Amino acid sequence: MNAKEVRTGSVRQVLRGTLLGVAVAAALLATTACQPSGGDDKAASPSDSAPAATTSKSGGPSGDSGTGTSSGPAEETGDSGETGGGNGTDHPDCRSTGLTTAVELQDPPGETPRHFLLTVTNGSTSPCVLNDSPQVRLGAGNSAPIVEVLEEPDTEPLVVAGGGKAYAGLYVFGNDEGGEAEYDQTTVFTATLIAGEGTELTGTLLFDLPDGLRSVSYDDAARVNGWAGTEGLAMRPVNQL
Repeated sequence: MNAKEVRTGSVRQVLRGTLLGVAVAAALLATTACQPSGGDDKAASPSDSAPAATTSKSGGPSGDSGTGTSSGPAEETGDSGETGGGNGTDHPDCRSTGLTTAVELQDPPGETPRHFLLTVTNGSTSPCVLNDSPQVRLGAGNSAPIVEVLEEPDTEPLVVAGGGKAYAGLYVFGNDEGGEAEYDQTTVFTATLIAGEGTELTGTLLFDLPDGLRSVSYDDAARVNGWAGTEGLAMRPVNQL
């Protein structure tokens, strides 16, 4: 190998080393540039740089009307003053299953049966209420005729004590003609109770005829007066017919 070749190879080695050193230095500079300033090596999170999100209830109630009242449904409290059938008393309406019945003929023997006293007895130990007049039918079933009320019923409900009685006066026959004509006959009376509101029927009572009567005649003169707390109050207007 001559001196020229040795010189040329040395120059190449020097250049190669120089270029390698430059590349290493550039890589170090790039790494240094990526580090955050101040010596903090923790990456910044999105929450550190962005404002906190806010939520709103658009169109919905706030939960506080400002008046101190709840926006939910009101809870009913206290006493409405009406119980049972809405009769305005502290007692429930009488139920047909809690009453016993009786019928007494008011006409002397030998006369045409016209006047009857209907009696109900409260079989409970607690008071119950009878409203208006009973809906009396001369016979059983819905096809039997309904008796007209003699007088306007008392607007005050009748409270029947436990074991107590209530009365209604019934007049069934007004024709005074002789016995050749045929009239409608019945072997039973019925009385349907009226609810406290006056718009609902709440049970029907059965009244068998008094002993000795197999049937009675009736016509369109029939009238009923009830309910009353005494026999006299129930029968006095009826006895005038």
